[in-house]
Amino acid sequence: MSRAERYFDLVVAILLLPLFASAAAVIAVAIYLDSPGPVLYRSWRIGRHGRPFAMLKFRKMRREAPSHPVTLEDDARFTPIGRFLATTRLDELPQIYNVLRGEMRLVGPRPELECFVSEYADQYAEILTVMPGLTGRAQLRFLDERRLLEGDDPERSYRDIVLPEKIKIDIEYVRNHSLCSDVAILARTFAVPVALLLTRMRERSAILGVWLPTTATAVGLVLAFVLASTRLG
Repeated sequence: MSRAERYFDLVVAILLLPLFASAAAVIAVAIYLDSPGPVLYRSWRIGRHGRPFAMLKFRKMRREAPSHPVTLEDDARFTPIGRFLATTRLDELPQIYNVLRGEMRLVGPRPELECFVSEYADQYAEILTVMPGLTGRAQLRFLDERRLLEGDDPERSYRDIVLPEKIKIDIEYVRNHSLCSDVAILARTFAVPVALLLTRMRERSAILGVWLPTTATAVGLVLAFVLASTRLG
């Protein structure tokens, strides 16, 4: 990591810290009220040069939920607030702490679990020459990743289908990234929570658009039948 990149990360992180801290406080209270227990959890990931580190996240699973390396779209382990955090990616906010500590950058390849890194050791030998990031090209490309993992073996789907595509994107980033491209990725990332919420709202509106007219028609037919029966009686 160059000195310019480190200064850029620190300046942006410090400028955004009041906003992030305010949002984090609200989210932390919501998590605790929704599911009493730890607000944060540590996910051990592989960082630059293969060094493991504890990546922070807001807890979005039930405390007693079993651990699993992949998360699904309708994961039964989600708490109600956890589902919202997963949809908007706001569970990643605590990683600003990892950025300030110098374990991550604002932008870079997303850090992976050791079990997946070892599967593609040669590719990650190149990817891990740079600092992992809070956001990156692969993460923006696979915003709907959890939907791609539906099936009998989601872990295999991730390892054999999704991860190889992420690796290609990350290697391209490592070879061609610049501070200007990082700024563009960061700008796109800030729009993600709003865009994801709007997408979910449109999906629900589409469902309602079919359900409401059908329901109204059925209710109307029932009322017409009742009125006709009353008059005939």
